Amino acid sequence: MDRRSKSILANVEWKVVIAFLFLVFVGWLNIYAAVYDGEHSSILDMSCRYGKQMIWIVAAFVIALFVLIIDPKFFSQTSYLIYVVCLIMLMIVLVMGSVTKGAKSWLGIGEFGIQPSEFAKMATALALAKVLSAINVDMSQWKTKLIAIGVVVLPMGLVLLQNDTGSALVFCSFVFVLFREGLSSLVLIFGAVAILLFVLALLINPYILVGAIAVIGLIAYFILHRRNSSAKFIYFLAGIAICSVIVLGVDFAYNEVLESHQRERIEVLLGKKQDFKGAGYNVNQSKIAIGSGGFLGKGFLQGTQTKFNFVPEQDTDFIFCTVGEEWGFLGSIILIFVYVWLCVKLIKMAERQRSNFARIYGYSIAGIIFFHFFVNMGMTIGLLPVIGIPLPFLSYGGSSLWAFTCMLFIFIRQDAARGELV
Repeated sequence: MDRRSKSILANVEWKVVIAFLFLVFVGWLNIYAAVYDGEHSSILDMSCRYGKQMIWIVAAFVIALFVLIIDPKFFSQTSYLIYVVCLIMLMIVLVMGSVTKGAKSWLGIGEFGIQPSEFAKMATALALAKVLSAINVDMSQWKTKLIAIGVVVLPMGLVLLQNDTGSALVFCSFVFVLFREGLSSLVLIFGAVAILLFVLALLINPYILVGAIAVIGLIAYFILHRRNSSAKFIYFLAGIAICSVIVLGVDFAYNEVLESHQRERIEVLLGKKQDFKGAGYNVNQSKIAIGSGGFLGKGFLQGTQTKFNFVPEQDTDFIFCTVGEEWGFLGSIILIFVYVWLCVKLIKMAERQRSNFARIYGYSIAGIIFFHFFVNMGMTIGLLPVIGIPLPFLSYGGSSLWAFTCMLFIFIRQDAARGELV
């Protein structure tokens, strides 16, 4: 082993690598448990999903090794090229892609399929890091904001055209990166208010809600600004007008933009509709499976709700219910702790980077992983709408595993070379 290889190994954040290996192993065990059948002859049976997943895992390890030995500057130098290639792939999907579960998001070659939207998240993280790390970039300037937002919105829009709303929403996680780099906190506040108004508009008559917003806004103005200030009064009126437009536009967006199954899931989540045999079936069965696990779980291969297919997609989007049923509350808490620890660790690693590119990319990866695990677990236990995104490193599938492995180890490689990169 040469001196350069020893230096890379010495500087690798092995705790993150161990967390990665733990999550991948736990994922494979739960995929095996979810589809286990006593008639299967081998644990590596390639006709079964756990056998195929093992192939994806081995390939992921090869990808991780390759990323670790490559020059770390390669990713910053080719970030725009990777971004453009992914955009082209997203466009090709719109023309030649195959439809799975209502979304036209897969490119298939024989029995092999790849989902470009998974890799587009990594490509967007690289491109955004490259844009924001350029010399004299200032987030207070509108030009920088528009370019940064454009980098995120372009692939997000192409994914939306594929009817893959869940994957498209993941791109919203880049808002936290922009916030770290100087975007005004008012943007986050506006986003939170918009989401709240969207939910309230579905529960309350929109005209009554608009009237309430106007009254509350005016009362707040006179309490906070007792002195007469025409400029501040105009700002308050503008805020009330914007909130009113959002509320009145919810009906159009809800009925014209969202698909019928998406509307049904939101209605079930908000309690406006009870449909345990239709839109609410997956979540209801998932909660039954998780609840049946108790504190310590039923034990490995002892789950009945998942094993007998009471829970649809129990090895992909709803794999967390397999964890809850067989490993119980304790196992679920341990898994959640590992995810939270990983995200916090990635943020700490990002803050110690000497390179702006590496720091911004690190925040991007932390945001993507957090969004995935938070939303996936939230929809599994009925706290968030079902939008169909995988649990990082656990859910069955090669595209998801490879994309997450690649994006994570690119940052691990950047961190290992932080003394060289400025």
